[in-house]
Amino acid sequence: LKFEDEVKEYLLSYSNQDDEKDLNLIKVGKYVNTSFYKEGSKVRDRIAVIYATGMIQGGKGDDKYIGEKNIVKALQSARKNSRVRAVVLRVNSPGGSALVSDMIWREVELMRAEKPIIASMSDVAASGGYYISCNTNSIFAEPTTITGSIGVFGMIPNAQELLNDKLGITFDQVMTNKNADFMDITKPMSDYQKAVVLKSIEHVYSSFVNKVAKGRNMTFEAVDEIGQGRVWTGKQALELGLVDKIGGLEDAIVYAAQQADVKEYRIISLPVQKDPLVKMLEDLSGESSSILSRNLGVFSKYISYLQAVEDQDYIQALMPYAIEIN
Repeated sequence: LKFEDEVKEYLLSYSNQDDEKDLNLIKVGKYVNTSFYKEGSKVRDRIAVIYATGMIQGGKGDDKYIGEKNIVKALQSARKNSRVRAVVLRVNSPGGSALVSDMIWREVELMRAEKPIIASMSDVAASGGYYISCNTNSIFAEPTTITGSIGVFGMIPNAQELLNDKLGITFDQVMTNKNADFMDITKPMSDYQKAVVLKSIEHVYSSFVNKVAKGRNMTFEAVDEIGQGRVWTGKQALELGLVDKIGGLEDAIVYAAQQADVKEYRIISLPVQKDPLVKMLEDLSGESSSILSRNLGVFSKYISYLQAVEDQDYIQALMPYAIEIN
């Protein structure tokens, strides 16, 4: 721990300078805006980085989950902006709603017809996270990225024993036909109802595989062989043809600029990101912590995960487990 004058004294001794005025200091604001790319008010061209982070589910979406509105609108905004020459889709998601994944896939399809769009995978880009990446012009992944998980499942809660045996609640029903209670959590599904759900799951899986095959220039059979929910590291995915290059976000941005044939450009982040300095201060001060995390500590993430799953569509393009990379 040091006072400000002690820090300056240390810097002087470290840099072999005698006067504080000789220190080559940089202001925080200027430091935050410094990066590897050229930036200036006169530079017209833009590379848009769209951050798709968290589980994929219905709703508006925010910096913690991918919604049907925030990422779709970000892709549409970048596509319609004449100054945006290329897009990097930064994905860090275990997947989620198959429907919302398909909506985002469609926007990627429209983008690809007009501008280069490159996927950059972070820690996890699996199942729905891979779904929204597979149709980009090129995919970058880290060697340790968790990806693949090309598969879907259906999840219909059955709370009959909980309601009847634990809470003593029973239900009487009057129906106009035998399937009017389809997907009713108060009792198990019938064999017919299970068959209907299974048919829907198989249809979504087939659509998923076909989209991967199209985006990756592979056959349905080749994708199915490495699909069926199997999970791969970035390095393995490169060997299997699921990704194109090993590299980080900066590599993807440089490549996107090359594909758009631009040499000077600025980066814009979509959806609009919270200032990194403000976010860091909030994290340090605890302002960004929810009531849930303050009361449950490390267990809060499991409750949040279950709540997110509970709010999802019944057909999921989601890894059925959570992976954390430390």
